[in-house]
Amino acid sequence: MTILVFALVALAVCALLVGVHRWLWIRLVRDTTAPGGLPRRVGTALTIALPLLSVAALTAGRAGAPFWLQQTVSWPGYLWLAVLLYLTLTMLVAEPIRALLLRRLAHRDPSGAVAGPPAEPSAPSAGTPESGTATATASSSSAGAGAEPGAVLAANGAPGEPAPPAPGGGLSRRTFVARTVGGAAAAVALGTVGNGAYGVLRGPSVKRVQVPLAKLPRAAHGFRIAVVSDVHLGPVLGRAHARRIVDTVNRTQPDLIAIVGDLVDGSVPDLGSAAEPLRGLTARHGSFFVTGNHEYFSGAEQWVEHVRELGLTPLENARRALPHFDLAGVNDIQGEREGSGPDFRAALGDRDRTRAAVLLAHQPVVIHDAVRHGVDLQLSGHTHGGQLWPGNFLAELANPTVAGLERYGDTQLYVSRGAGAWGPPVRVGAPSDITVVELASYQA
Repeated sequence: MTILVFALVALAVCALLVGVHRWLWIRLVRDTTAPGGLPRRVGTALTIALPLLSVAALTAGRAGAPFWLQQTVSWPGYLWLAVLLYLTLTMLVAEPIRALLLRRLAHRDPSGAVAGPPAEPSAPSAGTPESGTATATASSSSAGAGAEPGAVLAANGAPGEPAPPAPGGGLSRRTFVARTVGGAAAAVALGTVGNGAYGVLRGPSVKRVQVPLAKLPRAAHGFRIAVVSDVHLGPVLGRAHARRIVDTVNRTQPDLIAIVGDLVDGSVPDLGSAAEPLRGLTARHGSFFVTGNHEYFSGAEQWVEHVRELGLTPLENARRALPHFDLAGVNDIQGEREGSGPDFRAALGDRDRTRAAVLLAHQPVVIHDAVRHGVDLQLSGHTHGGQLWPGNFLAELANPTVAGLERYGDTQLYVSRGAGAWGPPVRVGAPSDITVVELASYQA
């Protein structure tokens, strides 16, 4: 039954994507280009190739494709997914504008043409009287009566498909509006994606948040935890991105570094070198790591061992007693499929509850378990803050907190938007960040 439901959902998604691509082809290719011309052939080829590259980008890793092939298809495939989202949204907004422009132009010029530069006058060809030309023109006009405004008349006088004008002529009304509206929508979509990609490739910004904890002693007031989540090293974001993150974290001079899952999208053989800069992380009380759901897609055990080799301390349903508070970590929910999911009793069950407790957990949804076990502060990621607007509204449906600091009973939850990006290396309305959480004592 589960397989049948999955198959039906997959078919519905495929049908939707095919329909969207066909609609965009009609509006942006067919309506703006001449039949048989090079622009139409190129536009049609891209309409077919780009979605295929997107499917390849989404499936290459799971299918075991060589890493070089994953890198080859990921950049164009994932970027097209982002462009497709905003191109579809802008074209939906543009549809009523298109209809309004057509109506206004039809009212102002019922002939259906948009004037272009005037043609150069030419003398009649030898042996052809001017009156013959006028007669032919009148005959054509009479034959074309009732044809759609802007249509081109075939040799037999029947209306044909609108075509680009001859030099010095005018555009048909529909072509003019299609090019104007389509060009504006494409510019908005490409500009949005370009700016969002620049934000990701530039690297995360630093946010600073002060969190008061009732049980924190005065001696720990001002303790700084650099929270890093959702780096997503993979076919798109690699070693250079890891180096940017390490440099940014080290500049904050934290007391402790917490990497709260989704560090990678791939295996250690493919991404071990990309993660190598993490060896350079420095903090007085060390660097700690908990798994995210994406680690389990490629083998969580191998990454737990590898980050240990890089100098990080994995917290697998475990706790570390620091001088003034307890630091605990639980495995991601995805690990339940492998029998190694979150175990709050193992991580927190026998601790001294008079001490403050900070929990590292990738997904915010475990906050209710954290409340039951007396956690003072949970640090999470996973949501990306929505990553691509309006994805934040979808993220709100699946997570108690999408980004920022919120309180649940006596427990506070901080959710980072993440330092990288999954899929398209693009963020819109949810810039990447590394958060320095400064603990504050009520006794200070």
